[in-house]
Amino acid sequence: MNEDEFVYRRVFRAPRELVWRCLTEPTELAHFWGPRGMTTPIDGIVVELRPGGRFETRMLGEHGAYRMVATFTEVVPPEQLAWVEPESGMRTTSTLQDLGDGSTEVVIHQRHVPEAMRAPEARAGFLTSLDKLEEHLTHLTQGGRP
Repeated sequence: MNEDEFVYRRVFRAPRELVWRCLTEPTELAHFWGPRGMTTPIDGIVVELRPGGRFETRMLGEHGAYRMVATFTEVVPPEQLAWVEPESGMRTTSTLQDLGDGSTEVVIHQRHVPEAMRAPEARAGFLTSLDKLEEHLTHLTQGGRP
């Protein structure tokens, strides 16, 4: 693996179809997208779920706004989702594996990660977004809508 490449693995206690829905539907993305301390309003999310479709988010925080603009390169429900961010060239591939016990392993592989996003603080922030996803999935599976 190169210095501009990262792999994140996380097991969520939620069915793969629900994890997929959270990763691809604006109403779900608004609950967890972005690091702790930032919000992503639903009106700033665009998901055109097909190869060549747009994927955009606008995260807001006390230090301003950050917009992510990407193009989906692969959409294989509910197994794999990939996109490229044309401005930076960063490529992200998320693979969802059904573990057979109601849990899902998500592997996120990022390539050509810009230098600013390689900093330990940026990587730690990314991990908090996975924590927020885990909290949202817990809410959905324990009393929220499935």
